[in-house]
Amino acid sequence: MGHLDHATYGWLTPALSYAMACIGAALGLRCTVRALEATGRSRRNWLLTAASAIGTGIWTMHFVAMLGFGVTGTDIRYDVPLTLLSLVIAMLVVGTGVFAVGYGRDRIRSLLVGGLTTGVGVASMHYTGMAALRLHGRVTYDPVLVGLSVVIAVVAATVALWAALHIHRPAAVAIASLVMGAAVSSMHYTGMFAVGIEVAPSAAPLSGVSAMQFIFPLAVGLGSYLFITAAFVALSPTASERAAYASAERLTEPDERAVDVAPAALRHEQDPAPGPGRTPAYAHRSGPVHGPVDPRDAPA
Repeated sequence: MGHLDHATYGWLTPALSYAMACIGAALGLRCTVRALEATGRSRRNWLLTAASAIGTGIWTMHFVAMLGFGVTGTDIRYDVPLTLLSLVIAMLVVGTGVFAVGYGRDRIRSLLVGGLTTGVGVASMHYTGMAALRLHGRVTYDPVLVGLSVVIAVVAATVALWAALHIHRPAAVAIASLVMGAAVSSMHYTGMFAVGIEVAPSAAPLSGVSAMQFIFPLAVGLGSYLFITAAFVALSPTASERAAYASAERLTEPDERAVDVAPAALRHEQDPAPGPGRTPAYAHRSGPVHGPVDPRDAPA
C-alpha cells in the first residue's frame, strides 16, 4: 500500500478548498433568496446562477483539495474528459435540487427530493473525479466510509436547500455558508479517507495531465468566476429595492394633467386689485382680455 498524503502543501490546500466551498455556498444562498422573491424569467435566471455558483464552488473545493493529494511511489495524472464530466455533473445535480425548491409547491417534498438528488449527485461528482486519477497502481475503497460520505453529502445538500428557503438575512447567510462549507469539506475528506492505493511501480508513462497543468488553471478560472458573480450579486438591487425606487420615481414625476379646478368666482377673488404700475391679473390669462372700458372711449 502506498502512503497517501492529503496535504502535501500543508494547510494551504485544505484552507483554500474550504474557502471556495463557503464562497460557492454563500453565492448560491443569496441567488436562491433573490429567485424566491422574483417571478418568471427573472426567477429562472437567478436559479441558474445559484446552481452554477454552488456547483462551481463544490467542484473547485474538491480539486483544490486534490492539488495537495500525493501518493508515495507513483506520479498522479488526471483524465481530462472525466474531470470535465465531474464538473458538469456537479452543476446539473445542484441545478436539479435548486429548481425543485424554487418551483416546487410542496416545500417539504421538494426539499427532501432536492436534497436527496443533490447529495447523491455531489457524491457522484466526487467519485467521478476520483475515477479520473491515473497512477501506477490500483485504487480501492472502504465501503463503510464511502457510504458515510454519501450520507454526509445528502444531509449537507438538504440543509443547504433548507437554508435557501428560510435564511434571508446576510449575517445568517454568512453563518450558514460557513456550516455548509464545513459539511462539503467533511464529505470530501471522508471520501478521501476511504481510498486505499496499492502501488505497482512502473517506468511506463502515465496518460492524462498533471494537476498543475490542468486542474490548477481551471480552478483559478472557476474561482475568478465566483468572485465576479459575487460582485454582480452584491451590486444587483433586490426586489424590494427596485420597488422602492419605482415608487419614489413615480412620486417625483410632475403631473402634466394637473389643472386649476378652483371655481371662477374664487379665482377672481384671489386676484390682487390693480394699482399704479400693476397689470391686472386677468391680463395674464390666455384668450381675449375684456378689461374695464373707459366711457370716453365709447363711440359717439
